[in-house]
Amino acid sequence: MNAAELSSITKHRKDFSMENINMTIPEGFVTGLIGPNGSGKTTIIRMMLGLMQPDHGEITLLGTTHKDHRVKQHIGFVHDDLYMYDHFSIKQMKSFIAPFYTHWNEDLFQAYLEAFHLPYRKKIKTFSQGMKMKCSLLFALAHEPEFLIMDEPAAGLDPVFRRELLDLLQEKMLNENQTLFLSTHQTADLDRIADYIVFINEGHIVLQKSMDEIHERFHVVKGKPNMIDADTKELFVGVHVTDTGFTGLFAGDPAIFDVYGSEIIIEKATLEDLMYFVTKQEREASQNDTTY
Repeated sequence: MNAAELSSITKHRKDFSMENINMTIPEGFVTGLIGPNGSGKTTIIRMMLGLMQPDHGEITLLGTTHKDHRVKQHIGFVHDDLYMYDHFSIKQMKSFIAPFYTHWNEDLFQAYLEAFHLPYRKKIKTFSQGMKMKCSLLFALAHEPEFLIMDEPAAGLDPVFRRELLDLLQEKMLNENQTLFLSTHQTADLDRIADYIVFINEGHIVLQKSMDEIHERFHVVKGKPNMIDADTKELFVGVHVTDTGFTGLFAGDPAIFDVYGSEIIIEKATLEDLMYFVTKQEREASQNDTTY
């Protein structure tokens, strides 16, 4: 079963278009959403949450339409900005927010409040960016959501807490069979915890695969600059060439390079490698189309 399904989603805005988006988020797993700024990540999340409506297509969350407000009882949301009254304290915000949720867990709330070292009675406007992110996470987890949606959750977090946050999320996924949908620029975080990846660029889905498939299929190949010409470039998804050598993203069985022996270095591609080379290749292809 899928926690979310987007079917034939189209959205046109003044400076942005999204055409025929089809996407699934498997239940009980961590799915990462990656893409450059302006690629459509936040638009997808806003449509899933009902904050923006698609022009065409259907969105299903936890087996029901995203327009059904009851489904929000089972969804937690963490954004890089904290949408709370900054002149309120956490105590005041809890009295405002908790009554909306039928599954509010006060013991869990207090446990995370202590674990995150957040002041209960200080005004939120005095919080640092990292504290605000922790506050958003506190309220998102306290009603025990089945489906947690996070948009740039590591923004403003120090490296220590970011690592602790990833550990916490992994633990929750394993112990409670929750579903996590995580949009982030911190691709190294997704390399560590994601089960599936959706890669979006300029309003279209470039790739939607499991991390196992990505690790098996994509490799970074490095060699001397004289080993690259017009024909060998065609082997790669994207290539970067300098005076000292080339680096390319290869999709397929890297055994074809065995003939080069030690002249070639082959490494498993990271998500950052994937984003860089695919985005670069699509941008260059678009520029060439414009030229012609």
